[in-house]
This record gives sequence, C-alpha cells and structure tokens, in this order.
Amino acid sequence: MPPPPQALPAPEGAEPLDFERVHAQHAAFVWRTLRRMGVREADLEDVCQEAFLVVHRRLPEFDPRAPVAAWLFGICMRLASDHRKRAHVRRETPVAETPDEARPPEQLESVARTQARARLDRILDALDEDKRAVFVLFEIEQWAMADVAQAVGCPVQTAYARLYAARKQVQEAVARLQGGER
Repeated sequence: MPPPPQALPAPEGAEPLDFERVHAQHAAFVWRTLRRMGVREADLEDVCQEAFLVVHRRLPEFDPRAPVAAWLFGICMRLASDHRKRAHVRRETPVAETPDEARPPEQLESVARTQARARLDRILDALDEDKRAVFVLFEIEQWAMADVAQAVGCPVQTAYARLYAARKQVQEAVARLQGGER
C-alpha cells in the first residue's frame, strides 16, 4: 500500500486548513448542496456526515490554492449522485392533514415554505446532473459563473449553455405547476 499523499504547503500568508474550521465554515453549504442535488430530507444528515468523513480523509490531499467550496461541491456531487443511484422507493403512510383554518398563521407559513421547497426539489430532480449543478450554484448559491465552471469542471461557455437549458426547463416546469394550481 503506498504511503498517504503529503499535504501541499499553504500559500504564503494563508492558514493551513483544518477539519474543524472547514466544518464550521462550510457545514451549511454542504447541507444545502446535498439537499439541492437530490438527497432526501430523511437521509440528509447521514449523507452530510458522510461528506465530512470524506473531507476528513482527503483534507491532506487538498490543494490549499484551490477554492474550498468548489472542492466540497465536487464531494457533494459525487455523494448525491451515489445516493440517488442506490435510493430505494419507500412507501409512506399519509397522515391526515389538519384543515388550514385550524392551523396558527406561523404554521401555515412553515407549511407553505415546505411545499415550495418540495416543488423546487421536484423541478430540480427533473434536471440532468450537469444542468442541475450549474443551476444550483449560479441561481441558488449565487456563485460567479467562472467559479461554477471550475467547480463542475467545464469551460465557462459550457456552463452558460447548461444554465440556459436549465433555466428553460425550470421555467417550463413552473408554468406547468402554476397551470395545475389554478
């Protein structure tokens, strides 16, 4: 078995990365990314922990000159893809809904947010992985397109083409949803 790779030296003036700092600074990003890349709510905590196990194991190999978020995004993409491939269809028993008029206003807002998030997740699920990644990073995470292209490993123009196609699919899906809600 070959020896583990040596850590690259940190650029001058930069602090070396440590696991605790990476976790503290990027846990929310990893959580959001996994969620938006199709990991089910029920599995999110486990897959997030799995992501940070990968980070812990591979941190010595990380090039400190590269953006941490782009590296984490790549880890999340692979884990989310693996998760979707091995996901099992689970049968859930529906629970009787409480009538809206019986709910307090703050609970109605929470239900509305949950429903909106579920609609967005269904729309994102319809996108192929490449388009979904670009759409999530650019539109939801608000990354610059050059950073998006670097994170997904494609030229900037290709990333723009994927974004254009993803936006078109999202707009069509939203139009269908709005048409069905009337």
